[in-house]
Amino acid sequence: MSSVTTSPAITVEHAPSRLTSTLPRATASVGVLAAAATTTGATVLRAAGVPLAVHGKIPLAGFAQVTLIGAVLGGVLLALLIRRSPAPRQQFIRIAIGLTALSCVAPVAFADTTASKVVLVALHLVAAAIIVTVLARHAD
Repeated sequence: MSSVTTSPAITVEHAPSRLTSTLPRATASVGVLAAAATTTGATVLRAAGVPLAVHGKIPLAGFAQVTLIGAVLGGVLLALLIRRSPAPRQQFIRIAIGLTALSCVAPVAFADTTASKVVLVALHLVAAAIIVTVLARHAD
């Protein structure tokens, strides 16, 4: 689907690019991949005796759910930037780094043990590395 924008002196045709039409698919795929990675990491670490707890034990499904939500939010953010920013990739990466740092505050502040804090921050970074890397490729 394409649209045409006209003014008295200028006519510009806007056609969706191949990359923006695949963004929803990429978002879903990278969300599932990152969710699998964080859930697998949490499972292995929990089996090794690391207490993954923030005011009580975190269910394994919680890792997948929060990671999928993060991927969807990243995809929505990137779609908005593609439409409105002259440099969507750079903007997306900057915002994603800031949001990743912000997301690490909760585990550091509220995790029950130091081991939990370190591991939860590491899992945040793993998820962000996977999601941001894949989605940033779809920005141009």
